[in-house]
Amino acid sequence: MTFGFAPSAATSLSASAGSVNHVARMLEPAEWAAAGIPLLRSPREVVSGLHARHRPTPATAVVAVLDHEERLTASASFARRSTAATDGWEFRNALLAHLRRVIPHDLRRRTPVRTAVLLYCREGDERWTEEDGAWMWGLRDACTLHGLRCGAYITLTRGGWQVLGEGRGGRRPTLLSTPSALADTTTDHDPVPLSTGGGAADALRRSAAR
Repeated sequence: MTFGFAPSAATSLSASAGSVNHVARMLEPAEWAAAGIPLLRSPREVVSGLHARHRPTPATAVVAVLDHEERLTASASFARRSTAATDGWEFRNALLAHLRRVIPHDLRRRTPVRTAVLLYCREGDERWTEEDGAWMWGLRDACTLHGLRCGAYITLTRGGWQVLGEGRGGRRPTLLSTPSALADTTTDHDPVPLSTGGGAADALRRSAAR
């Protein structure tokens, strides 16, 4: 498993004490790869479905909860504040707040049965950045606090999408793609839709927070 590296566009490290805290709330690629993150069976389907539902723009995070059959249970999207520091703690709080809005916690279960994944739209290429590391830390911690299994972290850039830590990606959708209409995701056209099962489509429209 290989990773590329790129300097963070959002911040630079310094030798201050604040820098130490910053690094502590960020996961390096090797740490993420060793965390046993479950693989998505159909990452392209998940990405295409979330892109169609939330129509994300740059600096938008889409957090989604999948059941054991990889069907979408709930999702929420929000824009990262331009003034916010690249800090996993801040990202964790934002993710947790939106998860609490759209789905009850599973803290009473002995083991998690649902998985949260994160799609983050950003400029740059597919290589890992410090900002990605902070989102990884935030996703893992938010999942623990909400009783969920930590799932994939996916970036959406001008070049396409990439599941970091897995080496899987695709050229569409991209950061600049025009999102498909939600109704179009029920056809056999490319991109492949996100499976919802039953009458979940109406519930998804009501529960998705933008």
